[in-house]
Amino acid sequence: MFVCMCYGVTDKTIRAAVQDQGVGNMRELRAQLELGSQCGKCIQMAQQIIDQTIVDDSLFKNVG
Repeated sequence: MFVCMCYGVTDKTIRAAVQDQGVGNMRELRAQLELGSQCGKCIQMAQQIIDQTIVDDSLFKNVG
């Protein structure tokens, strides 16, 4: 699903940045990907994806 229509950034791209590059907040995400600087409508959803990915990864690591 597209999160940032202005720059064509998807939820999968954001999740990959969190998992592969250790992105943990919007400042770090914006350093990796171009998003949030045009209309800004994607910022809240992008932060939710970052937070959820971090929670999911930490829960998964504790199970293994």
